[in-house]
Amino acid sequence: MSALKKIREEKNFTQEELAEKSGLSVRTIQRIEAGTAPKGYTLKTLASTLDVAEKDLLISDDSNNQTETEVIVEEPILIGKQIEILNSTLIKIINLSSLPFAWFPVANFLPPLLIMIFTKEKSLVVKQIISLQIFLAIISPVIFMIVAFLKLGSTSVLMTMIGLTLLNIFIILRNAYEIDKRQKLRYCLNFNII
Repeated sequence: MSALKKIREEKNFTQEELAEKSGLSVRTIQRIEAGTAPKGYTLKTLASTLDVAEKDLLISDDSNNQTETEVIVEEPILIGKQIEILNSTLIKIINLSSLPFAWFPVANFLPPLLIMIFTKEKSLVVKQIISLQIFLAIISPVIFMIVAFLKLGSTSVLMTMIGLTLLNIFIILRNAYEIDKRQKLRYCLNFNII
């Protein structure tokens, strides 16, 4: 474990919170925690933000002290043209947590949102997953109401409900597959709602 990660966790900061407080990018913090030594302005800024001596950020713990069960596999996950190093297992769990409520679009974003809050995993990928579910929660009732107001019959309303549910399930499962196989999201928005 890098010195920065250890100090950051002791101060109860997420990578995103530290980036915001220090004015550095999340990617810079990820690189330092992955083993790149901070230098110059970056070192001074991190030391000042965390209220520690600069030399404390340059000391790394011996990685041989970790047991095999303590190692978390972190893989790069692509979102658009940006790369983030993330725990892909946690990202898949957050993505798949929408499945139980895929039939009820108004609540389908709540499980991933709660997991994000409790695990403090506020990466761009997680925000994209939740934003997509919020977008579907907004657009699905609108589509459903349009079909209902057109008075096309109860069969059309039922088929619309089934179609929207199957579409949501497909998006969730396809994104889970892409995270697992290609470390990227297949379906994402060009903006974040959260």
